[in-house]
Amino acid sequence: MQWLTHEIYNQVPELEDYNIFTSDAVLMDGLQRAGGDWHADALVRAGQELGSHAVLELGELANRHLPELRSHDRQGRRIDQVDFHPSWHRLLGLLRQEGLHALPWMAPRRGAQAARAAGYYLQAQVEAGSLCPTTMTFASIPVLQNEPALFAQLKDKLFSRQHDARDLPITQKTAIMIGMGMTEKQGGSDLRSNSTVARPVAAGGRGEAYLLTGHKWFFSAPMCDAHLVLANTEIGLSCFFVPRWRPDGSKNSVLVLRLKDKLGNKSNSSSEVEFQDAYGILVGVEGRGIPTIIEMANLTRLDCVIGSAAIMRQALVQAIHHTRHRSAFGHLLADQPLMRNVLADLALESEAATRLMLKLAGALEAPDDPLQRAWKRIVTPAAKFWICKRALEFTGECMEVWGGNGYVESGAMARLYREAPVNSIWEGSGNVMCLDVLRAVERDPQGMQLILGQLSVSPAAGIPQMAGELHDYLKLNAEQRETGARRFAQTLVLALQAQLMLEQAPAEIADAFLRSRLDAECGRVYGTLSAGVDSRLQQQIMERAYPAAAA
Repeated sequence: MQWLTHEIYNQVPELEDYNIFTSDAVLMDGLQRAGGDWHADALVRAGQELGSHAVLELGELANRHLPELRSHDRQGRRIDQVDFHPSWHRLLGLLRQEGLHALPWMAPRRGAQAARAAGYYLQAQVEAGSLCPTTMTFASIPVLQNEPALFAQLKDKLFSRQHDARDLPITQKTAIMIGMGMTEKQGGSDLRSNSTVARPVAAGGRGEAYLLTGHKWFFSAPMCDAHLVLANTEIGLSCFFVPRWRPDGSKNSVLVLRLKDKLGNKSNSSSEVEFQDAYGILVGVEGRGIPTIIEMANLTRLDCVIGSAAIMRQALVQAIHHTRHRSAFGHLLADQPLMRNVLADLALESEAATRLMLKLAGALEAPDDPLQRAWKRIVTPAAKFWICKRALEFTGECMEVWGGNGYVESGAMARLYREAPVNSIWEGSGNVMCLDVLRAVERDPQGMQLILGQLSVSPAAGIPQMAGELHDYLKLNAEQRETGARRFAQTLVLALQAQLMLEQAPAEIADAFLRSRLDAECGRVYGTLSAGVDSRLQQQIMERAYPAAAA
């Protein structure tokens, strides 16, 4: 017998069956400013599909039913195969369908990078693990395009909008994915400590076959059809294209030892591997492996920024949705002054992150413009440091909005919180990014001066002062600059975000961001907006971030 002890009420309905794109005014505005509005119809369609119950459930299923490694088949033959739940392949199919693995390379035109970034940003709000092989494939294409003979064999399969999950030689597939293998256990970010070696099969040289022996400590998405791998030749560290299958149709000797048991990003299989005379093709100039692959790293770092901005956006929308349906102490949470302060503050942070990631995507389209080149090389690592790190505190605050309901795995917040740290670590942790900012400034001092020149003439109080601080910092000696590298990167990003908000956001909202982010007493925790950001403006910021009629 069941006893009815209480009535269920004051519980929040699931956020589903809403359009992720059309409910995001900032994203739509930023896309238009970047010249990508020609892609808006496709994003409207994708936004509706991604916000549906069916697709949101795919993300949940892919993280509940985790990938499994099968090293051998039933007869004892080595297969090194990772099996996934069907939801994983459905998600990859959606990513390919929208061209998020190659759109700017397939159809280059103004706004293509921003259009692709917007689509990636939408998909990242649904499920993050499936982004890993997608972003590596996207980032590998410019590297492979520099190898005409190899790229000619791969182009159609790289550009395909289908997902081909079959584990077959590349020649037998309709679509392929490319991964990356750089990190070894003794070095981490210190790639020059890599011990994997490669010896030529014949004369050697660019485009020729080599055999690789060694290991990789983090080898993400081992079921990709090939990986770009760093290994040492007699000349030095070089880059190799290492397929899962050899040209003769036999399985390449890339042995998957185990899958990583990670904090988050559970749906994606990160692995440890050994190479036992694995077949590979030299890509780029021998001994120049790091410069060869650095373009790929820059693109994956940008995707870390986009992915973290997307996690922040989804956490914000979940928090606002929750407070509009949950009452406490006689009032809806969304109507309570302190909660409004928190949500408005979070919305300002999310908007600034979104505008910055679209600006960075647009900078990729003007490699010959000195200012845009500086944005790409200097601001990208700074943004990766700041946006990815802000996502950790941001998701924790949004989880707290949900209270105890946010701390259980059956809700959306727990997965968002566990996903947040990964982008700060992958493709270079915070210190690596800040040091990379300094190296980029040293290599392009004129580009840095162009950025400072824009900031120094800003009409907003505070931004020219920040430009002056950055300028003075660059006069310090090398040890002092390295010691303060995080402060430099933080100041640079905040100044640029403030300038973007000033140029693109409504005046009152831009002013609220500037006054809070440039105020030393504000921003230490979310929800510390000053009395000048009154309840009317807070409500306006929340409604702008996520309209009440959207879901």
